[in-house]
Amino acid sequence: MLIAVTSDTHYGDKTRNPPSLLFQHLEERTPDLILHAGDVTSPELLEELERFAPVVAVRGNADYLNLPEERVIDAEDIGIGLLHGHGFFSLNAQFLTFKALDLGVDILVFGHTHRFYHDTYSVHGKRVILLNPGSPTFPRMDSAGFALLEVNGESVRVERVRFW
Repeated sequence: MLIAVTSDTHYGDKTRNPPSLLFQHLEERTPDLILHAGDVTSPELLEELERFAPVVAVRGNADYLNLPEERVIDAEDIGIGLLHGHGFFSLNAQFLTFKALDLGVDILVFGHTHRFYHDTYSVHGKRVILLNPGSPTFPRMDSAGFALLEVNGESVRVERVRFW
């Protein structure tokens, strides 16, 4: 299963330009699912993303959309937690890893920093993957882009897609 992961698009808020490079990559890669980790800021963007694959999104601190604060989904027996992250005191690996354990997920996807982050931790014998896809439209001290998650049984592969 191929999952496109994005966050912090801020379409209609900080940028008036649609994420055309994101759309181009989604057209080429044809994901089975799209995860958006908040700060969508425009229902039109969610509609556009739905043209490529079903979308699961959460609310970020800049969103006024009727979205949940966090979600848990199952992708081929891999639990994925999705949240924005603005409610954390700190977005450090320890807080995020324990949040993943609290949610009972194997992967925790978060946003808010507008910067790509990916690492794997082992706590009490359980593997936890942390993933922030960065921002395709408004990166902070990073390249614009998104991430692809390939889930196949217990196998998980993360690919960073940079626009520049």
